Amino acid sequence: MKAEQSISEHFFIEERHCARVLHLISADGTNRLTRARVFALTHAVEDFARHPKPLIITGNHHFFSAGADLNEITLLAGPEALEFAKMGQALMRVVDEFPAPVIAAVWGYCMGGGLDLALACDIRIAHPHAVFGHRGAALGLITGWGGTQRLPRLVGRSRATEMFVAAEKLTAARALDYGLVQAIAANPLTAALDRIGQLPKS
Repeated sequence: MKAEQSISEHFFIEERHCARVLHLISADGTNRLTRARVFALTHAVEDFARHPKPLIITGNHHFFSAGADLNEITLLAGPEALEFAKMGQALMRVVDEFPAPVIAAVWGYCMGGGLDLALACDIRIAHPHAVFGHRGAALGLITGWGGTQRLPRLVGRSRATEMFVAAEKLTAARALDYGLVQAIAANPLTAALDRIGQLPKS
């Protein structure tokens, strides 16, 4: 059963009886993690933590998130770039430390900072056509949002280095084989809700 939806320009929240579903949205559909979106997401997750229940983060059928806005990043001077890195780290930390299970339900592209966000979740469920990658190295960039620590814990140092340095993209099948995702499903959101429904009652 669905409850009311809360909508902003960066995401909308769907209240289910067993979970909150946070749908990333953007005008161009890529759900890039701009400074404004990162700030809004951080405060939303902090608010949810005060009255926690399982949280599902998802995007649309083409993009979970394309990651940070590179056009925005190129305009940042040194101090601003450092501040943006700290903003991203803060978002990943509140997701990582959320007091209830957090699941990333991934369709489409999950790239760069979007992958960092998925990595901060407890569980990742992917559509068969989902694509994962950290393309920053191809652009002379490396993530400052915690992905360099979280990814090796999941897939091992060698595979993580390959993804970062070679900017390799993974299909959902390879992501499952690597241990990056826990499951592949035709409807990741439904699968996430089903998994939450199977959790023991607290």
